[in-house]
Amino acid sequence: MQMDRKPLIDRLAIFPRLGLANLPTPLEPMERLTAHLGGPRLWVKREDAMGLGFGGNKLRKLDYVLHEALASGADTIVSGGVVQSNSQRQVAAVAAKLGLSCHLAVYHGRLEPPTPEYKTSGNAFLNRLFGAYLHDVPWTGDRNAAIRTLVGDLEAKGHRPYFVPYGVSNALGAVGYATTISEIEPQAARLGFVPAAIVHCTGSAGTQAGLVVGAAVAMPNTRIVGIDIDAEPARVQADVVALARNASNLLDVPFDDAAVEVVAGHAGPAYGVPHEATIEAIRLAGRLEALPLDPVYSGKGLAGLIALIRQGRWRKDEDVIFLHTGGVPALFAYQSALGI
Repeated sequence: MQMDRKPLIDRLAIFPRLGLANLPTPLEPMERLTAHLGGPRLWVKREDAMGLGFGGNKLRKLDYVLHEALASGADTIVSGGVVQSNSQRQVAAVAAKLGLSCHLAVYHGRLEPPTPEYKTSGNAFLNRLFGAYLHDVPWTGDRNAAIRTLVGDLEAKGHRPYFVPYGVSNALGAVGYATTISEIEPQAARLGFVPAAIVHCTGSAGTQAGLVVGAAVAMPNTRIVGIDIDAEPARVQADVVALARNASNLLDVPFDDAAVEVVAGHAGPAYGVPHEATIEAIRLAGRLEALPLDPVYSGKGLAGLIALIRQGRWRKDEDVIFLHTGGVPALFAYQSALGI
């Protein structure tokens, strides 16, 4: 598939951003985990180290999406997610930094609270700390319906709300996340390697879509591997394809459906429910690399990576990057369920 040779960084430059994220995030070796697993050489891209509001992958997307919000004259940001949503926490943090009102549709019923502290600690506490207005709504399976209803209610009251989708996953958010590839490519080159794969947890699809589109331009020999954490691999696959196609159109690059790989079987019994492999991954990352992972997203992502390594997916002399998407505050909301 042919494309002109315009560099990814130049393609991204036409999209304005706020500059709230602390970039580039570090790319670090995980030597002890590599030795424990017997290879391949493992690295971690620290999206948890992005600064604002405990960091996380959504900040890259919000840097672009909320620039559009300010340009449109919005005075209120509206989004949503489950009680311990990392996305909601990052939306609330950015809104506070920008001086905008923040309203969040907090979904109840997608999962049973796993601990007594689930509803009050972690991201739920930070949402309150950052001044967000929380609206409890039932989970229906439609990720964005309650958020759109909230937008309509606020408009009726005279506000100028801006809709931020669940997971900040839309075409512009995916374009924003392609910036991760524009960082990894030169970072890896300076460290003397080309990664065979970038492995990450995938759910609302915007992160993987951005990685796939960016890699097609700047890292064509690197496979993007998404570990399904929703226990909905077919839905995730379809959403990644749709968002990647739309982001490719914005960046004016071709898109190949075959570039999208969503690996099933590592989500445990359901979204938000840690299982034995998740807890093992969290323990290994903590004890070998002092790397805190959460049991909903990054813990399951690393569990999937460990399983693929044990299955022989990569040679010992290859390099694989684990993308730490953030989410550390949720760890505290699950403390009594982890046995640590």
